[in-house]
Amino acid sequence: MPKYLLQASYTAEGTKGLLEEGGSKRRAAVEKALQGIGAKIDVFYYSLGDEDAILIVDAPDNGTAAALSMTVNATGAVRVKTSVLLTIEELDAATKKTVKYRAPGR
Repeated sequence: MPKYLLQASYTAEGTKGLLEEGGSKRRAAVEKALQGIGAKIDVFYYSLGDEDAILIVDAPDNGTAAALSMTVNATGAVRVKTSVLLTIEELDAATKKTVKYRAPGR
């Protein structure tokens, strides 16, 4: 199953909710949402810095990951940035593909 990196930052409203519920309850809420779309948490960490939480999620496909990201972002309580993660084998396969491309101005 493809993996996705989710970098989440709570808004003031989201931080208030986190303070009320605690980290364990928020993780449980995320797990429940993911189960409903056929996805699951691989890694979940809270962090200090630009992001408040870092997750690696297994999801069936890009459309599912996009639906998750849009739904969470639409709440206004959390801003989520989602990145597709590639395996080493996928990157190796990509390096063997030939792409005919001309850079601008060349």
